[in-house]
Amino acid sequence: MGTRHRKSRKRRGSRTCGWGQIGQHRKSGSRGGHGHAGMHKHKWTWVLRYDPDYFGKHGFYRPNMREIRSMNLIQLSTLVENLERRGELKLMDGMPVINLSALGVGKLVGRGKLDRRLVIIVDGWTERAEKAVREAGGKLLKPSEIEGVAA
Repeated sequence: MGTRHRKSRKRRGSRTCGWGQIGQHRKSGSRGGHGHAGMHKHKWTWVLRYDPDYFGKHGFYRPNMREIRSMNLIQLSTLVENLERRGELKLMDGMPVINLSALGVGKLVGRGKLDRRLVIIVDGWTERAEKAVREAGGKLLKPSEIEGVAA
């Protein structure tokens, strides 16, 4: 269709171009408000269909948080028993050596009791865990303090 035959050309002189009286189809009222106006009201169905994640909080960002895997003394005792049963326990100074760092454990926590002497290689520990290990006659070492001892 040629441009000169279009309805918009025919309606040019009529002021409202077929949209009734007094400014219908002008300004922002014809689209329900400026921008995101009415998103929680009359444009709610539009939100549900086209932008369902527009409202609310979504996740979080905590850049300085890192998770340290920990093991308590009860779990350590069970681990020692299992390794002993399988014959995979190494000795150092006549004591069994457990390298928790090599197993991916970063911290030893003091819940439970230790009933045997152990050399434990771990990055960190609590005061309570240290006390329990010392009372049992064992040692706590950091990975940097030993060379060539593996779990």
